[in-house]
Amino acid sequence: MSIVHLTKENFTKEITEYKGKSLIDFWASWCGPCRMIAPVIEEIAKEQSAVKICKVNVDDEPELAQMFGISSIPTLVVIQDGKLVDHAVGARPKEDILAMIG
Repeated sequence: MSIVHLTKENFTKEITEYKGKSLIDFWASWCGPCRMIAPVIEEIAKEQSAVKICKVNVDDEPELAQMFGISSIPTLVVIQDGKLVDHAVGARPKEDILAMIG
């Protein structure tokens, strides 16, 4: 499955109304740890067809970052049927991310 780039315009359709599990990566282009986990997120998107993988650039979408109280990046958020079920701050190894989306 390809990565969905979330904006305030598509957030409701892609996340709030989505029935299923989503992983959202809050990131920024200037963030070193964000760049470190980007290839891992891309791998997971290719391997996990049952989970919607999304990214939010916090510089482009500050409203979405604020909605989730993002103060540090990278932050990974897991949403199930429109509800927050897990989150983690900081770069994580692939195994940890896979465990989050279990």
